[in-house]
Amino acid sequence: MTHTVLVTGVSRHIGARVSSVLAADPDITRVIGVDTVPPPSLTRDGGVSLGRTEFVRVDLRSPDIAQVIAAADIDTVVHMSLVSAPSRGGGRAAMKEHNIIGTMQLLGACQRSATVRRVVVRSTTAVYGSSPRDPAVFTEDLEPHDGPSHGYAKDACEVEGYVRGFARRRPDVTVSLLRFANFMGPGVDSPLTRYFTQPVQPTVFGFDPRLQFVHEDDAVEVLRRMATEDHPGTYNVAGAGVLLLSQCVRRAGRLSLPLFSPAFEALGNAARRAGLVEYSPEQLKLMCYGRAVDTSRLEAELGWKPKFTTGAAFEDFLRSRGLRPIGGVTG
Repeated sequence: MTHTVLVTGVSRHIGARVSSVLAADPDITRVIGVDTVPPPSLTRDGGVSLGRTEFVRVDLRSPDIAQVIAAADIDTVVHMSLVSAPSRGGGRAAMKEHNIIGTMQLLGACQRSATVRRVVVRSTTAVYGSSPRDPAVFTEDLEPHDGPSHGYAKDACEVEGYVRGFARRRPDVTVSLLRFANFMGPGVDSPLTRYFTQPVQPTVFGFDPRLQFVHEDDAVEVLRRMATEDHPGTYNVAGAGVLLLSQCVRRAGRLSLPLFSPAFEALGNAARRAGLVEYSPEQLKLMCYGRAVDTSRLEAELGWKPKFTTGAAFEDFLRSRGLRPIGGVTG
């Protein structure tokens, strides 16, 4: 039974929702949410209610996280605080330090803990990269032809390495590693959702990549199950099916602007410097080659399937933003 849960990254939407759902579970005694800044629900900005979650302001890069785990006799850790895009003030260096050093400190604290029995880590399908030599779908055991060499995806690869090392050193701890497709839904604010709300959407000339999404409701349910049950291993998490980028653009009622790859990259650099939309090198590859993953391992393990397909998740996001196809044709 799960008694006391620590959730990292509760100032961001998905982390806050996971914390809220766990706090509503009568079988869980305490939920402690940690982050470097208070959640929006504790500020004037509103946001997801954290219920009876106890917020503790902690920087994961500091040794203080070990004191929190020890003082509260934490038995389950849900690590949600990987940052997918640099903040305007911090930049890429601060992002990498938060992702890598923060995870190392957290896992070090878990390794020394006598009470931790379950660790759940949010990762991303971006660890597979995007390449013209990719398989039709990635299973959890496939190695990418062209692994990530930049940004969030590279950080996630390093984080996964530390998680596997922790699992070897603490075989008594149930370790679940979840590789999520891009989150989609009414409350999601990400580089990709911001891309789809732009009036004109740049694309790479000659490419129409396959994209896969996971609805935020399904993501939260998977994380809830992993936090309250023992499901060791690595799992892909995504809604069924794929959408072509051209389909997404049409469904959003936007105009596409096909650009040759160098022009797309130059536009991305300018947009990133202006703090508008994140066109990282990994995003450029995704916009060329796309990515799709197989989720049968997760579905067999949990005896469960996501309620939202990739298409349904995207439609729910569009409705929440008031976006619809021009002339009502979805394509």
